[in-house]
This record gives sequence, structure tokens and C-alpha cells, in this order.
Amino acid sequence: MPDLKGANPLSSRIARLIFASNLAGLAILILGAMVLNEMRASFVVAKKQDLVGQAQVFSNLLAEGATFGQPQPVMDEDLARATLADLSLPVSIRGKVYGPEGSLIGDSYFLSDRVVVSSLPPLQEPSRLSRWGRSLSEWAVSTFGAIVPDRGGDAVRTQTFEDEFAVAASGAEAASQRFNDRGQRIISVSVPVQHVSAVVGVLTVESNDIDEIIRAERAALIPFIGVAVLVALITSTLLTIGIARPLRRLSAAADDVRSGSSQRLDLPRIARRRDEIGALANSMGSMTDALFERISANEQFAADVAHEIKNPLTSIRSAVETAERVKGNPEAMAKLHEVIAHDVGRLDRLITDISNASRLEAEITRVPTETMNIARFVQDVVSTYEHLKLDEAGPTVSFEDATMGAGLRVRGREGPLGQVIRNLIDNALSFSPQDGTVTVRVEQDRIGPQTTARIVVEDIGPGIPDDKLEKIFDRFYTDRPKGAAFGRNSGLGLSIVQQIAATHLGQVWAENRESGGARFVVELPAS
Repeated sequence: MPDLKGANPLSSRIARLIFASNLAGLAILILGAMVLNEMRASFVVAKKQDLVGQAQVFSNLLAEGATFGQPQPVMDEDLARATLADLSLPVSIRGKVYGPEGSLIGDSYFLSDRVVVSSLPPLQEPSRLSRWGRSLSEWAVSTFGAIVPDRGGDAVRTQTFEDEFAVAASGAEAASQRFNDRGQRIISVSVPVQHVSAVVGVLTVESNDIDEIIRAERAALIPFIGVAVLVALITSTLLTIGIARPLRRLSAAADDVRSGSSQRLDLPRIARRRDEIGALANSMGSMTDALFERISANEQFAADVAHEIKNPLTSIRSAVETAERVKGNPEAMAKLHEVIAHDVGRLDRLITDISNASRLEAEITRVPTETMNIARFVQDVVSTYEHLKLDEAGPTVSFEDATMGAGLRVRGREGPLGQVIRNLIDNALSFSPQDGTVTVRVEQDRIGPQTTARIVVEDIGPGIPDDKLEKIFDRFYTDRPKGAAFGRNSGLGLSIVQQIAATHLGQVWAENRESGGARFVVELPAS
């Protein structure tokens, strides 16, 4: 199962798929916009240069054939109009000649013998496609205009004809783009008509085919849009198949488990995926199995609790019934009272241990871990038995630090780890003779590269049968050797020890000492 914690987002297959699918269509649109913008810029620059060249040639013709210098440099208007008419400019090019004060002398549209006839289209609302295309064009210009510089806009700026004429009348060359009286976008170039060095007029050359070029460019954008839409559809389909459909199957399988129609998630194809969805399927499967194991364990625990509580209750009921028949026998009544008191104490210990076992898991989940000096911690727990000892003739508890003051540290929770030590000491005391000693020792060991801390609890009691070294950690196991006090333990202590050790990534086991007695070892990873 892949580890997803702290991973680089781009190392995920699904993340890469999402990034690629979202950026593919956008990259095509950006590429298309950049290409078309470069085409428009190149066209505007080329059109301006072409008009400048034509205007300079026409200006020279006018200067040679329509201007005179005696007694003052002037331009003959009739000759200027004749010269402009002889140029035979194409339909898309319009030439105008102005006097130095700005009066119109000649216009090629009116001097040409050609008549341009174009039928007006019927009046109708623009189609949805036209409106969409216009909106898309405006959006592209506003979005990509800041990214891709428009060199055409820098070469031909927008200004009024008056500003353009003023520059040309001063003897310089001027160019601009604007809309004419017919609403057409035009590129205009104005140059002075000079006789020697005196400006006797201004020639303006305009081109009005820019709109046609722009419409052609918009039409050229349609294939790019079509490809982008197709890529988006394909990637959306792949995302649906690769992500949405497996997630829906996971959701449906989880609903089946919730409703009780199934006890586990059976999705082998999804679980074999090597991405986050495969990891999710495996995690959900493991979670479901753990939940059903927990439910089964709780059911077994409830059955065991009922059985363990019934035993002392049955003994108490029997003693009460017997007491009715032996009221006249004080000695028998005293024995029955002792049995009842013993069983009540047994019930109290049993209920207390059951309550502790039930709260253990919630406490382990709720309480945060901390790093502790394990030798000092164990010594503090052992010292409480020295202060609480009331029976001087009873067994004693001693502590040994076999780490030689190494300051071995373990990460864990004080409450549960303290319960582990107390349960093992209480168990050892219950099997020890009155003059015996329970030894608690902390050792340092190693499992491969991992340093471990061992908490060893030894007694000098009768030991443990070899076939029971593992069974003693089962819940409610209370089989005790002959002569040992019965009813002083609930059978939950060692089970709780094993559970706490497992939650701290450790282990616990039991073994017999060669010199007699039992030894319990709790091994925890050191930090």
C-alpha cells in the first residue's frame, strides 16, 4: 500500500492525470491565441509598411506632376486629382489628397470609374454562434492580451485623423488605425507632399480590409476550440472511468456493508490499483475487517463477562439458600458469611477490571503519548508498593536498573504503562510465598537497528505450565496451581497488559525461570 503522508502532489498518478487533463485544453487555446496574435501583429506591421511604401511613391508622383514653385510652392488641385485617378488603386486601398490647411482636394473612391456595389444583408438578430464567437474573442483578447504582447498595436497606434494629419503637415510620416465613416476598421498612413522642402499638401492612404482578416482569424480559431473541446470530453471521460466510477463502486460496497447485506468490501480490481483509490479501497477493506473483528470480540467479551459474573452470583445464591437451613449453627453461618464476603469481593474486582478493560481503548486513543525515562518511571511505580505495604510478612517488591543509568527513553502514555507494571506486579505477588520477593528490572536490548527497553517482572512462585505460557494472556483465564489462593484475580490483568503493549508497538511474553518461578517480559521500542 503506498504511503500518502507528506508525498509530493505531482508524484500521485491521479494528481498528474487531473493536472494534465485540466491543462491540456487550456494549453491548446493558449497556443492558438498566441499563434493568431502573432499572425495579427505580423499582418498589421506588414500592412503598415506596405502602405508607407505606396504612400511615398504616390507622394513623389504628386510632387513631380502636380506641384510648382513660382512664385510660391503650391499644388495644382486639378493635376493632383488627375494624378490620383491615374493610380488605379485597388478596392481595398483608398487614397486622399489634402491641402496644407486640411481641405480635401481629391478622393480615389470618387475619382475612380469603378462602382462598388454590395447588397445589404437582411436585417436580423445575430446568431447565437456569432454572439458566442464575439464573446470568446473579447475574452481571449482581455485574457491573453496581457500575456502575449501585441506588437501590431505598438506599430500602429489608435488616434484621430486630425492628429495624424497634423503630424504629416509638419513634414513627418504618420500612421494610425481607427474606424471610418462606414464602421470599418482601417489602417491609415499620411505623408507630406513636398516641393523641395515646403509642404504643399498631405497624401493619406487607407486600407479597409482589416475586418476581413480578423474574421478569417476568428474562423481559424474554431478548429483550436473544437480540438480543445474534444480533448476536454476525452479527459472528462477518462476521469469518470478512472476516478468517479471506482469511487461510486466503493460507496455502493460501503452501503452494502452498512445495510448488512455484505460483511466485507470485495473489490479486488480496485484494490489492485497502484494509486490513491487503490489505497483507499485497501484501507476501507482493512477498516471493515477490523470493525467486524471488533464486533466479534465485543460479542465474545459480553458472553465471557456474563459467564464470569454468573459464577460468583451462583455461589452467593447457594450460600444464601444454605443460610436459611443452618440458622441455628453459628459456626456454619460464619463460614457462609465468609463465602458471601469473598464472592462479593470477587464480583467487585471483576466489575472493576471489566470497567477498566472497556475504557482502556478509548483512553489510549484519547491520551497523547510523551517521551519518558523508562527506568525512572518504573522505579516510581515500584516505590508505591513499598509505601502501601501493610503486611510485613508478605512478599516484597524490589527494583533493579540494569541499564546502568543510561537514561533509556520510551514514548508512551503514563497511565496505561503504569497499569501494565502494576498488573504484572499484582499477578506476581498473588503467586509468591509470604517471604518471597518480586523483582522488577529494566534492561536495554536491541532488535536489529532498533534499541528496545525491557521491563522484566520475576517471582519465585510455582511457575507456569509450558502449555499455558501463551494461554494465560487470554481474557478471563484464571487456571491457578494447587494451593494458590482462588478468586483474587479476574483473569483480565494479563489480557490488558498484552493489549497495552500492542498499542505501544511492543510485545509481552511469559517464561519460566531455571531456578523456579515465572518471568514476564514487556519489550518496547526506545526513542
